[in-house]
Amino acid sequence: MAKVLVTGAAGFIGRSSLEPLYAAGHEVCAVLSPRPERSDRVSEALPGIDVRHADLTDTAAVDSLLGAVKPTHLLHFAWIATPGLYWHSEENYRWLSASRHLLAAFARGGGERAVMAGSSAEYDWSRVAVCHERSSPLADEGGTATPYAACKIAMQRSLEEYSRLHGLSSAWGRIFFQYGPGEHRDRLIASVIVSLLAGREARCTHGRQIRSFLHVEDVGAAFAALLQSSVEGPVNIGSGEPIALADVLERLANAVGRPELLKLGARPTPPGEPPMLVPDIDRISKEVGWSPRRPLDEGLQDTVRWWRARLA
Repeated sequence: MAKVLVTGAAGFIGRSSLEPLYAAGHEVCAVLSPRPERSDRVSEALPGIDVRHADLTDTAAVDSLLGAVKPTHLLHFAWIATPGLYWHSEENYRWLSASRHLLAAFARGGGERAVMAGSSAEYDWSRVAVCHERSSPLADEGGTATPYAACKIAMQRSLEEYSRLHGLSSAWGRIFFQYGPGEHRDRLIASVIVSLLAGREARCTHGRQIRSFLHVEDVGAAFAALLQSSVEGPVNIGSGEPIALADVLERLANAVGRPELLKLGARPTPPGEPPMLVPDIDRISKEVGWSPRRPLDEGLQDTVRWWRARLA
């Protein structure tokens, strides 16, 4: 049995990783932000989980936390993720520094395996449609990296190099287009649901862009499986099933029961929007042995039900 420290455990993806780890019999410590608005929803949902609050950008607080918990495994999600801000925020550099310190403190304390969360933003969207972990070009190679992408790429390389030098087992999960209950209301799926449930038009682009979407519970389960495996290096986390955005949004509008309010083509396509961006998931499926469980239609209906209850 491992002792797993999960950072960002109150976040959208972090909290979805807790149950599969706990169900597998591991001792789980969930780290939440010390901000007063953070509640103990995690401990209420899973009473057996050790919930702690810490500012992970405070090196002394991190050293104290790691010294008290002494985890054997680390699952690191904490990072700036506020829609509309995180792409270009200076906070990315602060989280890069904090994550490097966290990794070193974890290793010094006898940690055995670390898995950290990356992003599809690390790939050069102008030169890739199907993303392969080891062969597809990264955004910093072509000069297209935002501060968010650049810092995630730098952290992945730091993790790989540090692990090689110190004999640490590690992996890096690159997340593609997640959705589900609890998602920030300004992200695509949530924003469309909120508009439709309120009886407002959901004004979208043409929707011909090809993506793949993975329910957040599957994302959390994929990270739990990756942490419990011995697979090393970058690993794509996604469904691998290409689908046009228009198809997804039409299914969503039908699930809400307001298809007439979905307005495709009412907004211009953002500059630099790739026509196709999907992950190759051979590593997570064949090497880790994980595959998604939630069909898209079931996941969309689940998400609509959650928003109905929340907005009622």
